[in-house]
Amino acid sequence: VQAAPQQVAEDKFVFDLPDYENINHVVVFMLGTIPFPEGMGGSVYFCYPDQSGMAVWQLLGFVTNEKPSAIFKISGLKSGKGSQHPFGAMNLPQTPTVAQIGISVELLENLAQQTPVASAAVSSVDSFTEFTQKMLDNFYNFASSFAVTQAQMTPNPSEAFIPANVVLKW
Repeated sequence: VQAAPQQVAEDKFVFDLPDYENINHVVVFMLGTIPFPEGMGGSVYFCYPDQSGMAVWQLLGFVTNEKPSAIFKISGLKSGKGSQHPFGAMNLPQTPTVAQIGISVELLENLAQQTPVASAAVSSVDSFTEFTQKMLDNFYNFASSFAVTQAQMTPNPSEAFIPANVVLKW
């Protein structure tokens, strides 16, 4: 957890992400100690150095007082194109192995009009559906680990056997 950003302007903050090549997701959340001013929120940007060492900024999304946290997938962004961003004229130091997360405090109306890079969004399947799918996959894998052939079965009147194909059909 990085709770101490570098303030680069009155309304702009950056966090360094060393070893960013090995990071798949970034979680951005407010600590709850200092809310955004009324009518304001924070655009969240990801910056990485391209092959020539130039900073490439991409909009991930935003956080607000009403939506104080977000998870962004950054693993697929490292080869994309940059987008318009408020950090351009700042000439922030960039090293080849460090990426940055930038937070720009902006009006809520502006946040709603911005279009984040599509591949930053985390799964759009609702969490209950995703949980159910993963739970059933886990159940099938667990049950399959006890599979025996008919020849390996030993008669035991107190046990019931369910053919694996019945679970698959279900």
